[in-house]
Amino acid sequence: MALAPWPLVTVDIDGTLTRRHGWEVIADSLGRRRAFDRTATALRAGTIDPDEHLRNLLAIATGSPLARVEEALATTPFLAGIEDGISEIHRTGGRVALLTHNPAYVCRWYVRRFGFDDYEATDIQEVRDGIVQPPREIRSDKWPGLEALARRARVPPGRIVHIGDGAADAALFPRVGRGVALNPEQPAVAQAADLVLRSDDFREVAGAVGKLGPRP
Repeated sequence: MALAPWPLVTVDIDGTLTRRHGWEVIADSLGRRRAFDRTATALRAGTIDPDEHLRNLLAIATGSPLARVEEALATTPFLAGIEDGISEIHRTGGRVALLTHNPAYVCRWYVRRFGFDDYEATDIQEVRDGIVQPPREIRSDKWPGLEALARRARVPPGRIVHIGDGAADAALFPRVGRGVALNPEQPAVAQAADLVLRSDDFREVAGAVGKLGPRP
């Protein structure tokens, strides 16, 4: 049975797989909550753009041991059933990849923890000798990552379902086969999606994706 017609499903992390923003959890764990609040407030106020906000978030971990960041990741409140949802998509012939603003070291942790098949990260923050380094050039546009995943999977974007909750995800929705807004807070994200889901269980999301047909 093929995942008709979706051989690749791409998924955002923060706010999509998590019930609380992962970088809020990391900031709390590292004693840098004020930095998180400052950049989140500035983004909402429109005084910084998404690129600067992303740089500010990643800077929260700069200088910290990767082990401490991973300990924080493990305490993040996740949706239920992530592994089972991935397995359900696998059974129908599909693959599941992360498409996120997070750096590669975060994506690798999610791959190990939940069994995702692939990932595309911002890839702008290195870990050297076990210590997280300052972020480099910022890329909040997710389209290059989507294209890279599509090339590796040998799947055209029109046969990909993307699941997310933010503005960068909404920008992808019309450019892929189907866009699923999962627990979106912004009305514009919901409006851009082909399907809007409210769920705390990734198994329900996987089931809904399996029933999606192509756009008329």
